[in-house]
Amino acid sequence: MILSKYTKEFKYNWKLAAPVMLGMLGHTFVQFVDNIMVGQLGTAELAAVSLGNSFVFIAMSIGIGFSTAITPLVAEADTAKDFIQGKSAFKHGLFLCTTLGVFLFFLLYFAKPLMYFMKQPIEVVEIAIPYLDLVAFSLIPLIVFQAFKQFSDGLSMTRYPMYATILANIVNVVLNYVLIFGKFGFPELGIIGAAYGTLVSRFVMVIYLWWLLKGKEKSKNYVTNIKFFVLESGMMKRIISLGTPSAMQMLFEVGIFTAAVWLSGMLGKNPQAANQIALNLSSMTFMVAMGLSVASMVRVGNQKGLKNYVELRRIAFSLFLLGTIFATCFALFFFIFHNQLPKIYVDLDDAKNLVDNTEVVSIASKLMFAAAIFQISDSIQVVVLGALRGLQDVKIPTLITFISYWLIGFPISWFLGKEDAYASFGIWLGLLAGLTTAAILLYIRFNYLTKKLIDSKHGTT
Repeated sequence: MILSKYTKEFKYNWKLAAPVMLGMLGHTFVQFVDNIMVGQLGTAELAAVSLGNSFVFIAMSIGIGFSTAITPLVAEADTAKDFIQGKSAFKHGLFLCTTLGVFLFFLLYFAKPLMYFMKQPIEVVEIAIPYLDLVAFSLIPLIVFQAFKQFSDGLSMTRYPMYATILANIVNVVLNYVLIFGKFGFPELGIIGAAYGTLVSRFVMVIYLWWLLKGKEKSKNYVTNIKFFVLESGMMKRIISLGTPSAMQMLFEVGIFTAAVWLSGMLGKNPQAANQIALNLSSMTFMVAMGLSVASMVRVGNQKGLKNYVELRRIAFSLFLLGTIFATCFALFFFIFHNQLPKIYVDLDDAKNLVDNTEVVSIASKLMFAAAIFQISDSIQVVVLGALRGLQDVKIPTLITFISYWLIGFPISWFLGKEDAYASFGIWLGLLAGLTTAAILLYIRFNYLTKKLIDSKHGTT
């Protein structure tokens, strides 16, 4: 059976990807909890979290994208049993991620006044600004955590970041509950309480992951006795040359989703709140594809180290197939429950906000159709992108993502997302067009490169 040569890899792919998926879902679950709890306060508060997080997501995408450079370098060194090279990749990656986290915090802190010039509802902006201060600061521990996570993934120790994320979620849920609503004698802080929950949980997450890795035989020598400021220009350049295009790839994709937040904000607070609901639900299913993308990066990186290109291609295609199966299931789930899912986020028993809440659910229900369709495109593009990162091919994919999202996707969102066109649904049609273009072009790139590698190896033997 031709299919069985791919499906037989599913078990190991799942073993590697599942902890990453759960860890990535943990990040999104923080937002999910924030959205549900804040949604009980009103649509303006939900829109404010959406607007504040849109700034954070842009910065986060740069940090997370940059940190992915660590994984293929550590995976390749691990396969070659080269501890010195592996530790060097981790140390330099950690230094660069820490520096980037501090820089991004200051960038967001001073970018806040931009909200007033973006034609967003003024009541939303005034709630969003104090929320953004705290969540922006939480980027520092988050991006440091990413350095540890990507290193851990590179050693195929994908469970430990998952454990740290689960603990962080528990901390976040508890703090959200007591600080948003003022329970057990704590002050009632509203959405500022959600920001404090996010900040504290991210510090807990990075400290706990370091403690876990320090206690494991395979990783303890990597994460202890780090001469943080003893740096080599060669490894710095290598990580920057891999990390910068990866950061740009993620920025281009997250950027268009952020643009969707801003475009929907120009339609009003209710379309913006509805957009946030559809975006949050889509983000959770996307994290499953992200888990497979990391597995793709690690496994392709390992086979690249062994120079076994035929096996590399077979393993990659097994991951593409698994991602497509998951995405099809999620698409069906969104289609079937498109009316029910948005209702989780708002209180339809709240008589005061009933008109607003009903409109938000109505808009979000329609957006779930577009979200359902692009599950497949989104899954394919991110898993193939992971495989290309495993090959350490980053420059052409960066160009592909820019063309797909900003030369094709964004103009469609802009033209179709106006109130006299398709409004919110038109914005999401642009997202769908961008993701589908990226999926097709990235697949063509991977297919071309792997065939070229196989041909060149056979030509020299």
